Amino acid sequence: VGIVIGAGVVIVLIALLIFFVLRRMQLRTPKYRFRKRDKVLFYGRKIMRKVSQSTSSLVGSTSSSRPRLKKKQKMLNIAKKILRFKKEVPILQMKEPPPSVLEADLTEFDVANSHLPSEVLYMLKNVRVLGHFEKPLFLELCKHMVFLQFQQGEYVFRPGQPDSSIYVVQDGKLELCLTGQDGKDGVVKEVYPGDSVHSLLSILDVITGHQRPYKTVSARAAEVSTVLRLPVDAFLSIFEKYPESLVRVVQIIMVRLQRVTVLALHNYLGLTNELFSHVSEHRSTLDEQRERKVTVDEVPSSVYLYPEEESGMENIFSPFQGRPNATVFEEAQKEILKLMKIEDPALLNGRVTFHHAKAGSVLARQGDQDVSLHFVLSGCLHVYQKMIDKQEAVCLFVTQSGEMVGQLAVLTGEPLIFTIKAERDCTYLKISKSDFYEIMREQPSVVLSAAHTVAIRMSPFVRQMDFAIDWMAVEAGRALYRQDDQSDCTYIVLNGRLRSVIRKVNGKKELVGEYGRGDLIGVVEALTRQPRATTVHAVRDTELVKLPEGTLNNIKRRYPQVVTRLIHLLGQKILGNLQQPRSALGLPSMASSPDVTNPASNLSTVAVLPVWDEVPISAFNLELSHALSAIGPTLLLTSDIIRERLGASALDSIHEYRLSGWLAQQEDINRIVLYQTDSSMTPWTQRCIRQADCILIVGLGDQEPALGELEQMLENTAVRALKQLVLLHREDGPGPSRTVEWLNMRSWCSGHLHLKCPRRVFSRRSPSKLREVYEKVFEKTADRHSDFSRLARVLTGNSIALVLGGGGARGCSHVGVIKAMEEAGIPIDIVGGTSIGSFIGALYAEERISLTHLFCLQAMNSVFKTVLDLTYPITSMFSGSAFNTSISKVFEDKQIEDLWLPYFNVTTDITASSMRVHKDGCVWRYVRASASYTPYLPPLCDPKDGHLLVDGCYVNNVPADIARNMGTKTVIAIDVGSQDETDLCNYGDSLSGWWLLWKRINPWAEKVKVPDMAEIQSRLAYVSCVRQLELVKKSAYCEYIRPPIDRFKTMDFGKFDEIYDVGYQHGKLVFTEWARGDIIENMLKDHRSKCRTTLPGTQCPVCHPSHIHQPKIVHNQCILSLKPH
Repeated sequence: VGIVIGAGVVIVLIALLIFFVLRRMQLRTPKYRFRKRDKVLFYGRKIMRKVSQSTSSLVGSTSSSRPRLKKKQKMLNIAKKILRFKKEVPILQMKEPPPSVLEADLTEFDVANSHLPSEVLYMLKNVRVLGHFEKPLFLELCKHMVFLQFQQGEYVFRPGQPDSSIYVVQDGKLELCLTGQDGKDGVVKEVYPGDSVHSLLSILDVITGHQRPYKTVSARAAEVSTVLRLPVDAFLSIFEKYPESLVRVVQIIMVRLQRVTVLALHNYLGLTNELFSHVSEHRSTLDEQRERKVTVDEVPSSVYLYPEEESGMENIFSPFQGRPNATVFEEAQKEILKLMKIEDPALLNGRVTFHHAKAGSVLARQGDQDVSLHFVLSGCLHVYQKMIDKQEAVCLFVTQSGEMVGQLAVLTGEPLIFTIKAERDCTYLKISKSDFYEIMREQPSVVLSAAHTVAIRMSPFVRQMDFAIDWMAVEAGRALYRQDDQSDCTYIVLNGRLRSVIRKVNGKKELVGEYGRGDLIGVVEALTRQPRATTVHAVRDTELVKLPEGTLNNIKRRYPQVVTRLIHLLGQKILGNLQQPRSALGLPSMASSPDVTNPASNLSTVAVLPVWDEVPISAFNLELSHALSAIGPTLLLTSDIIRERLGASALDSIHEYRLSGWLAQQEDINRIVLYQTDSSMTPWTQRCIRQADCILIVGLGDQEPALGELEQMLENTAVRALKQLVLLHREDGPGPSRTVEWLNMRSWCSGHLHLKCPRRVFSRRSPSKLREVYEKVFEKTADRHSDFSRLARVLTGNSIALVLGGGGARGCSHVGVIKAMEEAGIPIDIVGGTSIGSFIGALYAEERISLTHLFCLQAMNSVFKTVLDLTYPITSMFSGSAFNTSISKVFEDKQIEDLWLPYFNVTTDITASSMRVHKDGCVWRYVRASASYTPYLPPLCDPKDGHLLVDGCYVNNVPADIARNMGTKTVIAIDVGSQDETDLCNYGDSLSGWWLLWKRINPWAEKVKVPDMAEIQSRLAYVSCVRQLELVKKSAYCEYIRPPIDRFKTMDFGKFDEIYDVGYQHGKLVFTEWARGDIIENMLKDHRSKCRTTLPGTQCPVCHPSHIHQPKIVHNQCILSLKPH
């Protein structure tokens, strides 16, 4: 019986065991049940999709179906609420820059002129003056070319031979040599196939009839070479047939002399009086009798018109005592007629004024645009030029009686490169630029005499450098040089734009920097004789100065002070790179050298392209022009302005070179040139895109995201300029939304901006009414806090960033500092932060910081919510659900792309062990991730890649460097982090925990400062962050602020009001000191402050476009033709 009972018990136990095992297995593979509520939701959503389809099919139907459409839309909204149907939020598609942005064209020849013979292309490429001839004239000129063959060591020309030809190497290699004082020849330039040997000053001497022989310059063949020779005499026959070409060629030669030779030798090498001869070759033939008759005492400080007739002169001067008599003007007239070789004396009638300058008076200042010719009668005029990096001025030369000064600026139309001052009393005749142009229009040959008086002022050194320094052009897309090429020269950008790209070991290409007008390229590699570190190609058509290595060495030997200048330039480059992160190849990374890598730091031209015709593009450009005028001289150009100022045929292809030169001149004069495109792909629109350093694509934020027709045409062309999307919003309209959709439907854009526009921008006005409105607008100073001023600062590289550090409850002081900052009038253009700083920064970027939204900070101190959010502490003490709910209620489903201000925050990626910078995506999620302080909150899973993200304070608690790399000029960094104790106890080589415990529990024992295990781990976590913070404090771009909040703890959110007040009072104190000093003023000043700032009262370009500089005189008033929107 016992055995049976035992067996039964065993069987029962086995059966129970089998039963539980089978049940467990069934639990592991659960059976899904289609619950009733799920079934309702399923069929409800299915019905709603059908309704959506039927609604969309009615969009293009007739007006009779519109009532049904509205009813169905209402039903659709009700269904969404009942079924809790949520539309998926679009995610920004990360796009790589197109190949045209990072790659240079493989073709190195001129496609447009590929049908021409190679020798003709060589001549056209190298002799820039030839490119300004119409093609038939150029081809006629090329008929005079001669082929010459030279053996190795044979001289092409030597000193003593006539300097009257242009040489272009077709194959082989030439060496250009200068004879030194010791009689030895030194190679200053190696001339390879396609390069040339010529001097534009020598060309000028030939066409003015003052041909000279070579004195110290020679050229010899380094190997067997074939050379093209074009005699300059061939120009003379062209000029006889086409006199207008004469004026153009002479102006080009003068422009090259001023912009190429003087720019390279003065602005970069620091040479001044070495460039001019102190004694002119020309001397006046006026006798001493005139000098005695026209004394200083006899001439009052007045201005007189040159008399047209003898009787008229007597009438003019009879009311005054001691006036100069008619013989003085007759002699002066003869002298000017002789000097300028004017055939008709009547050309001077009414165009000459008589002046007397007292000792110490300044007649014209360096940089002036409105210049004149000054012909000295008695006394003398001193010509000064400022030294580089110094306030001192050096006397270049003295203009004596019978000599003229100011011709160079008048001929070129460029700003004056020196100051003209009368050190003692002086009398002179003056011919204004406009009057000289009128004379030149009547007798073009006058330009030769004026140019010759400039050429004889140049020193022999400048004439030598005119052979050695090249003036070259690079078409858009062509490579200036490629990575690993030999470094044999340095380049200076005259106008245009270049982009530097590095090819890494894995073959990936990265943008290193961009270069604009006035930038120096390749100087580090050339001076250190290292291979080219990057590939540099032209973003748009670019003109450059090429300074060969041999020429630089020759200058250093002759003028040792140049070495100091080069060390200064090299030191600036090296120090700038040392303070930046470096790439694997030891080069500055993308984050380095912000003045170069920030595309806005050196923009010269901006094209504005509307998405649709409904965009008020004229009003937008005028608003932007007004904001830019507060930073520097700004020019707005439209096709109507071009035709009005330069003639109806200015945009024709025959005037291509003329228009390009004129536009380049406007870039030199103005800080920014705005190009307003037409509504279609016209020649002017193509010119705008071709000239642009940056293209602004302007759309209306309240419209459906769309791609305009003009944009679609733009996508089919290889545009290398950076593109920015600008969305306009009404002041009283809704905030930004669906920005991701705008960006996703476009190719790669470098960024986007939201602008809140005044009502006048969207008002429909006739052209006359628009002129009246903006004439009044331009009379006032632009509001620095407006969104258009923010866009202006972004385009000019003067934006100001606010960076808010992490520190828990101490971050409540950020709000007080921000309020004090607004009261001080400091504008903010970019916002970023870490931890609590990311939360407050996002609120500020959304433009709605208020106590209502800051209640969630105080809610963090709620005991009830804290207890409810507790969880088993494996990963963290709290689940994070309560914190998620609080933040999501504040930001809802807002995307970072939809914030008013550009925003970023920092997190620590513990999956990849790296720092993450978030500039797009869901606001509340990345704010939550940036504030996930361990061990309180769990990491947040990144919805993009699933990586685990925690508080960014472990890698970069005050990310000022990231804001700097985003292109800001100044970063205001507010640090509220905890301060670690540094005065720790030196306990020796070992430490007993019992001894430390006794020190802590014994009230009479001396307290010792020794960190515990948790503090040691915390300090280890913050090592990289502390180092980064020290670099930020020492940087020149950062204004560091730390409120006195050390007495508050990380979780003291209940003391919000007290912490806020501490931040506000400290901010008021700091910003008051800034206002007394020059900190705020320097923040708002253009980083390229050499440009003259336009003051209040700037003339509106709509009503007063005559301020546009032009090489000809236009007497009629220009009225901008604006189309109503």
